Amino acid sequence: MRALVLTAALLAPLPALAHTGHDGALGFLAGLFHPFSGADHLIAILMVGLWAGLSRGRARVALPGLFLAAMLIGFLLSSFPLPGVEAGILASTILLVALAAIAAPLPLPVAAALVAAAGLCHGHAHGTEGTLAPGYAFGMLTGSALLLGAGLGLAAPLAPLARSLAARLTRHAA
Repeated sequence: MRALVLTAALLAPLPALAHTGHDGALGFLAGLFHPFSGADHLIAILMVGLWAGLSRGRARVALPGLFLAAMLIGFLLSSFPLPGVEAGILASTILLVALAAIAAPLPLPVAAALVAAAGLCHGHAHGTEGTLAPGYAFGMLTGSALLLGAGLGLAAPLAPLARSLAARLTRHAA
């Protein structure tokens, strides 16, 4: 019986508590460092930059810019409840890792919609913590832009690996 209770307790879903606030630390530096402080934001934002860098044409600039714009909109809308934000953050992080890992060549409108939805969720979560403090918002966007730039910078050295993985997956799927 103890083993059953222990197993049930270990398997029970727990709240992520990833966005619990920062006890009033809502200035520029708090916003700047927040995207670096949680794996969900760090990974998702890096992956947008990486995927954009692995993409061709206008996507290289459009996807990071759109992500930042959608984050700002999500941030500004954070005083309104947005159902499923945490689930959207989780789903977008997983999806962005997969898309970047194989350098998925999606049409720009499809890629833009995915990136905008991800940015909206991430921005809303940041805004919920920042209570619409302008310094925090500017810091959050600056930190996010730095991560997007880092992802873009990683694209060139990781491109052969991503294309190789995509080719292997294509062969296995066929």
